[in-house]
Amino acid sequence: MNCMKRVYLSSIILTVTLSLFTMSCQKKLVEKPYTVFTVDYFKTPSGLQNGVNALYSGLRFIYGSIGGMYLLNSGTDEWTYGDQVQGGGELEMASYALPSTNGHVLTMWNNNFANINLANALIQFAPEVEMDAGAKAVLVGEARFLRAYYYFLLVAQFGAVPLDLGGGELQFNQNPFQGFNRLPTDQLFIKNYQTIIDDLTFASQNLPAARPAGAFKLSKAAALHMLAKAYIYRAYSAAKQTTDFKSAWDAAKTIIDNQGTYGTSLLTNFADVNKEGNEYNPEILLSVERTPGNPIDNEVANIGNDFANKANISLNLFNCNYQNSVAIPAGSAKFPCDRVIQYSRPLRQFVPTPYVYNIAFADKLNDSRYGNSFRTMWRATNSNVAGISPGDTAYLLTASDAEGDAIIARGVPYRVIKPSEFYLPSRPALQMFPALTKYDDNKRQAPNDGSGRPFPIAKLSETYLLAAEAAIGDNRPADALPLVLAIRQRAAYRAGLSQTELEARQGRMRQRNTGTTANPVWVDLGVADMTLDFILDERTRELCGESTRWPDLACRNKLVERVKLYNLAAAARVAEKNNLRPIPQTQLDAINDPDKLQYQNPGY
Repeated sequence: MNCMKRVYLSSIILTVTLSLFTMSCQKKLVEKPYTVFTVDYFKTPSGLQNGVNALYSGLRFIYGSIGGMYLLNSGTDEWTYGDQVQGGGELEMASYALPSTNGHVLTMWNNNFANINLANALIQFAPEVEMDAGAKAVLVGEARFLRAYYYFLLVAQFGAVPLDLGGGELQFNQNPFQGFNRLPTDQLFIKNYQTIIDDLTFASQNLPAARPAGAFKLSKAAALHMLAKAYIYRAYSAAKQTTDFKSAWDAAKTIIDNQGTYGTSLLTNFADVNKEGNEYNPEILLSVERTPGNPIDNEVANIGNDFANKANISLNLFNCNYQNSVAIPAGSAKFPCDRVIQYSRPLRQFVPTPYVYNIAFADKLNDSRYGNSFRTMWRATNSNVAGISPGDTAYLLTASDAEGDAIIARGVPYRVIKPSEFYLPSRPALQMFPALTKYDDNKRQAPNDGSGRPFPIAKLSETYLLAAEAAIGDNRPADALPLVLAIRQRAAYRAGLSQTELEARQGRMRQRNTGTTANPVWVDLGVADMTLDFILDERTRELCGESTRWPDLACRNKLVERVKLYNLAAAARVAEKNNLRPIPQTQLDAINDPDKLQYQNPGY
């Protein structure tokens, strides 16, 4: 494989200097710098430790980068594309006009295999490392978790992927290799999932129970969470085993029932889970860390404007055009908001579909998660508009058209935008829509800058939903209900509510509305409501925009159905083949085999 032609030592940033002091009267420093490393370095304690550090670092390519964000979010029931997506790879992914030459698929393909090869080296040479056995077991546990996770991401996107990179299955390869060990895909797919599960099982047995308070080092809790997810994904696949849902339940419930042991808990207030400055709270099991304001430590040349490599620009991708989309008053060419750090760069790449704000978040009163996930109000940052001073409301996106009409009738000076006016690809006039706030970062130096905040990829709230889904899949929906209700009742909390108000809203969160928004009819949630589609809706409410949605739908065989239902821009083109991405053309071109098409996924 062309992405596996060399030892990936370049991902480990190291400087090794040996200093020897002589005992002569001159006492001079003798330096022997080493700039060339061999695989023997992996057989040392520092080589093993720094190799594991490099494996952590590789996740920065996936979480927060534009390529990773498109692979994990775009073209789902939750997200369509904004007006700045005029063509190229982004439009191809969002609308499913996806060729094998699409550059974004390489984000995961090239980088994940590089890190898998590094993990293979660390695991393979670990027995030769002379160090404390307990410390070594933890490092190998980290390496096996990360190898499993890089494979898990690939399998969810591409289906069967090679375990043999040219040196044998799960063996390190440092030699050029132009083969592509992907056949037969059905057998390999089974082995892929078994490898993932075996590695995560090992990690769950050898990692520390809880992560450190101020760092996202791997733990048993993170391993059990990913193990539950791997079992669930496999349960919907051709590799399924009859025990998968039960195994997922066991892994997830181990965390839920032993939160003190694993150092995790649900926060009282959903607003605090993704709150800036609270990134190391006990609900977050694992995040991809970066260093605030330090592009060198983040391995990017220019964190402010870098659309490649490891820059985290997630906070800019979900923004609407608050800067110059809607003039006040209409036709005046006066705009009350400048581009500022608080509101970030308005890149308009990901736009929530009407499913998000009209269906998943139909209840915006009792459920706090919509208001704590999206910005719907912008304050003026200048005095360009008469009657609106800096700090005053400039734009307000209302929860319903009726609410918008009522506010407009009061004669307010700011611009009121109703849901029927929110931007959609077929109606691009306003370019204003609810903007995701989960990645806000006010510690940057300029509005265009990327973020140094950790990027969450595993949360205890999702563990609850995984356990509930596993119970449903295992034909025990009654066991799912209390887990779902625990998440929903937490969502009722808002700061400042009286106990009476909180209890009333918690009561509503134990129910569902069978009427309309204007005329609700509340019915208690019951066992019959515990279905996969209900869980998917609840996952939107809890995890919207958190880079889980595309694999969630594809691996549950729900992508085509829900895109056709809820994503206007992609409905006409999405097809069953899109449950997998195409194998990259650059990979096929590098294979020393004239029959390259046999390695491609069906339909591409």
